[in-house]
Amino acid sequence: MNSRIVLVAEEKGLARSVAIGPHRLTADEPEPAGTDTGPTPVELLLAALGSCASMAVRASAQRHAWPLERVDVAVRFDAEGQVVKNIGLVGELTSAQRDQLLAVAGRCPVHRLLAKEVTIITVPTLLAEPEPLP
Repeated sequence: MNSRIVLVAEEKGLARSVAIGPHRLTADEPEPAGTDTGPTPVELLLAALGSCASMAVRASAQRHAWPLERVDVAVRFDAEGQVVKNIGLVGELTSAQRDQLLAVAGRCPVHRLLAKEVTIITVPTLLAEPEPLP
């Protein structure tokens, strides 16, 4: 797993600046709650799942030297709140190769993390000294 710390800072309204190493992202909520300056936190989570699955499929195809021309992934929530991950594999692949690549997509680290019970520990952190009481 990645060991870089993800830092989140408040911006205007509900917008948040996200820093991950040298990378900068913006998270926000759509109007009217936010100003829609970036994807929502849930959309970022779905993007992480889709990106991870796509990368795992590409790495496996390269490792096996299979003729995968392109992998397309679309991720969304359905009406029941389930995550639906559509994967399109383009290339002259056999049925067995397609099955194996789809299985690999289900074993990417983000998929495995979301599919199991995860413990999240919230640690209150004092970032600045409090103002003295009058």
